[in-house]
Amino acid sequence: MKILKIIIAGMVCATVAFSCGKKQEEAKQSATTAEIMDMHLKKEDFDATIDGKKTGLYYIKAKDITVAFTNYGARIVGLWVPDKNGKMTDVVVGLNSTAAYQKSTEPYFGGTIGRVGNRIAKGTFTIDGKTYHVPLNNDANSLHGGKKGFQDVVWNVAQPNDKTLVFTYASVDGEEGFPGNLNVKVTYSVTDSGKVVMDYEATTDKKTPVNLTNHAFFNLNGEGSGTVLNHKVMINADAYTPVDSGLIPLGKAEKVAGTPFDFTNFHTIGERIEADNVQLKNGMGYDHNFELTNGGKSMSEAATVVGDKTGIVMKVYTREPGLQFYSGNFMKGQNTFKSGAKDEFRTAFAMETQHFPDAINQPAFAPILLEPGQKYHTISEYEFSIQK
Repeated sequence: MKILKIIIAGMVCATVAFSCGKKQEEAKQSATTAEIMDMHLKKEDFDATIDGKKTGLYYIKAKDITVAFTNYGARIVGLWVPDKNGKMTDVVVGLNSTAAYQKSTEPYFGGTIGRVGNRIAKGTFTIDGKTYHVPLNNDANSLHGGKKGFQDVVWNVAQPNDKTLVFTYASVDGEEGFPGNLNVKVTYSVTDSGKVVMDYEATTDKKTPVNLTNHAFFNLNGEGSGTVLNHKVMINADAYTPVDSGLIPLGKAEKVAGTPFDFTNFHTIGERIEADNVQLKNGMGYDHNFELTNGGKSMSEAATVVGDKTGIVMKVYTREPGLQFYSGNFMKGQNTFKSGAKDEFRTAFAMETQHFPDAINQPAFAPILLEPGQKYHTISEYEFSIQK
């Protein structure tokens, strides 16, 4: 009888242990977005003073979507949406403090980019006979606004409601070599349909080039989940702009048909990335501007990306004529994401809506010169859903 009692007691304990373990696993799987974020982000880690201005951590949220921002660079820190199993998944890589962003060897994680996104050849351009120089920070060229672009400044921030953040910044005449006092406003909002809306505005008191974008790095399988090479991509572009070895466009668009740049139907990022192609060698992979089929005319679908493990679908909509597709070629594992993972080679990608690179120097491209009395205004959207 004593042996029987021991056996029964053991079975009860085993059953309780199994049940407890199962409940713990279920609880872990059903953790709220807030609980997941609290594991990686602390508001106090974003409290800092830079150039006399305070930085902080902010959230906007709607049904099934939450986005974290910091006003240091008006940047996206993380973006949580449900995967095919309902698990909240952080699809934008980021760092866990203001100090980490300041020290990062990759300055553009999630940042709002300006005055001029992408490259300016030799950091030089001319307006009305006067030549201007932007600091060189990408070998012989200027990239994303110079050495201290908009991703490295502290923006003013206002939050009119739970779904909206408004960032403003006054870029003074001569900042990074650009002419004119430029007043910029970027409104980020989320919708119950799973969209992140990016609304950009700017005015100036002198002629100046403007090309604003956001440089979120995405991994639709989740931050720290490994390579993005198996993500499927479709880009609504029949042409792209080939570049030289410094990634400056050669001056005209070429058809994507018959090349590794043809994403008019779905292909994985890694399917052709190692092809014997001079453009892929110049970019060390994909780091090219695509001429969108309906770009610059009205809000249209630019691209679709699908996470191979999560089934998360991201659609990109924009009013811009171009889309820079970047496959994470310069990621070197030198920075630590908020999840604790390293930014290893090609573990994130970017889809930057934009006017074309070096447009200020290339008359064949849509102009980016903003004049006094004009208002720069463009909208881009990233919509998240589940593959059906």
